[in-house]
Amino acid sequence: MNTVQETRTGRPGERIMAVVNRDPRTAPHGTRNDAVLAALLAAAAVCVAAFTDEGRRPDALGWALLLALHVPLVRRRRRPLLMLAAVVALTVLYHALDNNHLAPTPAGYVALYTVAVTGRPLRTVLTGIVVLAVSICAMLTVNTHQAVELLRVSGWVIAVLFFGVDVRYYREYVAAIVERAERAERTREEEARRRVAEERLRIARDLHDLLAHSITLIGVQTSVAAHVLAADPERLDRETLAKALDDIAATCRGARGELRTTLEVLREHGLPDARGPLPGLDGLPDLVETARLAGARVEHTVRSAEVPPAVGAAAYRIVQEALTNAVRHAGPEPAVRVELRATDGALHLSVTDDGTGPTPGTAHGFGLVGMRERARSLGGTLDAGPRGECGFEVRAVLPLTMTTTGEGAR
Repeated sequence: MNTVQETRTGRPGERIMAVVNRDPRTAPHGTRNDAVLAALLAAAAVCVAAFTDEGRRPDALGWALLLALHVPLVRRRRRPLLMLAAVVALTVLYHALDNNHLAPTPAGYVALYTVAVTGRPLRTVLTGIVVLAVSICAMLTVNTHQAVELLRVSGWVIAVLFFGVDVRYYREYVAAIVERAERAERTREEEARRRVAEERLRIARDLHDLLAHSITLIGVQTSVAAHVLAADPERLDRETLAKALDDIAATCRGARGELRTTLEVLREHGLPDARGPLPGLDGLPDLVETARLAGARVEHTVRSAEVPPAVGAAAYRIVQEALTNAVRHAGPEPAVRVELRATDGALHLSVTDDGTGPTPGTAHGFGLVGMRERARSLGGTLDAGPRGECGFEVRAVLPLTMTTTGEGAR
């Protein structure tokens, strides 16, 4: 529909090129246009037969044959070979009566051109040979001079056929270019959709890690404050209560700062790849200290030199999520061990606790899924599950030479 509208509203040169480039078998209003073409050719043939001296002027039967041989042109797009056979048959009968030999020539050329432009080259060549042979043989039985004349002007027949073949090849070339352009556009659109999906997934992971971690710590600290208030109202431990409230405020400030950084990145429309400074291994002590404030007994060991920023960011987020799960599910004051070491070209990470693990029947969130996605985005692996009779363990292997799958590790 858009192509038709552009053809109608474009400049004359553009409309002409659109008609030339278009496959005649799929052109809109083809039958109507062919009927108009057949009527114009028939009118021109009548004028030629009436006012030129190429053979005798047709009688009633000659006029009927002359008009009849233009009728098959109305269906020239649908049945080109059948149309050509009908035109040739009627033309041979017309010439057999020694009528004006110039009048049906344009209709014959249009029929030959249609066969050439809609068929394969081999079929076009064979069709041209058959048409010339039949026409010359028929003319030899009627008028030897006209048969020789037809043989002399057969170059025009060959020219029409080659012109039709050339137009066919040109249309195929244009169609191939258009198809490649459309395929490239589809590829660009799919790539854009893929990037949007990956960015949405990255944002979802970041927000989950940020909010789940902060809200969990705030919940634990709030419980401590509530316990202090309810334990012995007469002997209120103001120092412990103040510390719990200060911890809650500090956690809120940290969460607000990270959330502001994330939102600022999202607002940078002109810099889609800007993500701000990525958290790395140097941020692990802060995570450990925050978990300790929430009541966990955390030990951590880091035996690693500098690692790529994406690997460090992924390790940071995995440890953050693992500590959050330990604080949330491992029970009161769990013992947690965090260990990172770089060996064999990969960063090996483990977070273990001695807690009770998630309560049976508790709905699983997106934490484990997000951790696995982060490891997989770097070409690594992550396993998480119960450890023996009690406790939970998270183990990840992150290659230091990254083979990313197209997602950032933030």
